[in-house]
Amino acid sequence: MASEPATPASGRDADPAFALHRGGKLAVRATVEVNDADGLSLAYTPGVARVCSAIADEPELVHTYTWKSSVVAVVTDGSAVLGLGDIGPEASLPVMEGKSLLFKQFGGVESVPLALACTEVDDIVETVVRLAPSFGGINLEDIAAPRCFEIERRLRERLDIPVFHDDQHGTAIVVLAALKNAARLTGRGLGELRVVVSGAGASAIAVTKILLTAGIGDIAVGDSKGIIHAGRDGLNPAKAEIAELTNKGGRSGSIESALAGADVFIGLSAGQVPEPAVASMAPDAIVFAMANPTPEIHPDVAHKYARVVATGRSDFPNQINNVLAFPGVFRGALDVRASDITENMKLAAAEALAGLVGDDLAEGYIIPGPFDERVAPAIASAVAEQAGRDGVARV
Repeated sequence: MASEPATPASGRDADPAFALHRGGKLAVRATVEVNDADGLSLAYTPGVARVCSAIADEPELVHTYTWKSSVVAVVTDGSAVLGLGDIGPEASLPVMEGKSLLFKQFGGVESVPLALACTEVDDIVETVVRLAPSFGGINLEDIAAPRCFEIERRLRERLDIPVFHDDQHGTAIVVLAALKNAARLTGRGLGELRVVVSGAGASAIAVTKILLTAGIGDIAVGDSKGIIHAGRDGLNPAKAEIAELTNKGGRSGSIESALAGADVFIGLSAGQVPEPAVASMAPDAIVFAMANPTPEIHPDVAHKYARVVATGRSDFPNQINNVLAFPGVFRGALDVRASDITENMKLAAAEALAGLVGDDLAEGYIIPGPFDERVAPAIASAVAEQAGRDGVARV
């Protein structure tokens, strides 16, 4: 994604974004009042000691008598923030605060932004493990690939609370939901579709994996060097894995060449796709061009050749937005005190999200909007029920 230019100091007073962010977007709010000595003795010493002792004797009581089961840590190292890249932990804070704001507004989930001054995998993992007793879940955010995969894997192995990298799995859930409905609209099943994915970062790899699990017909993934295939040199471990899982047709060469006859384009990169390549796609093509602020294929161009078009932008129909997924996913996981977020829970979230469109399905409406109040409760319910079926729910 293209980066936004910095606003000069002289223009900040007139910029509404700066006005909104002044002083930050979050605050800590007490849930009880302390108005007298009796209240103080209950909320703090000596009364609090009785609660501490009870938790020491019965550790599970921490979920009843603290906020642990209701709060998520939003963790970043500032290395892959929006389209700005590696801008560091301090500069990432406005985004992490924004994530916490969305958690609260859309899912009723409390969260705390934590921007870490470290980028090594071992350091991030150890830091999060040591912080984890205070939280009911960990949302990893804006951590560069490929180390984000290793960080998530190791944290899931070591922690008994949900660990969810939203850049990967939030995107994947929403893309799958939208593609289910786009396929339904065009009279096809997922198994009939041939897909080309542009990009091989965290979100692209997660999208690819969830589509494979959901039964996609064929999928080829391309990066700046072209289509990823098993014979290509210089693949990192994440790309090497994808090479083994995808590209049934044995394609190589450019993304543009792979689009000839393809049913679906999914853009998760900054690479622009020329119009002739779009024109070469199959009839009733589906284009999800999600780069922000400049989609890989402008919607005006995509609509000339594609039946269904989606972007990552709010000013076009069919916005693929992570906010449709992560608040409900964590709400459902926290409600049942889940120990993990399983692949089946992600699939259940996508199915619930897709189902909300129902009979209103249309070319300009394959996915609900971010302010649709049905979204988070529907996803939360589906995720909680699936957690029970998968054996990771604890209440």
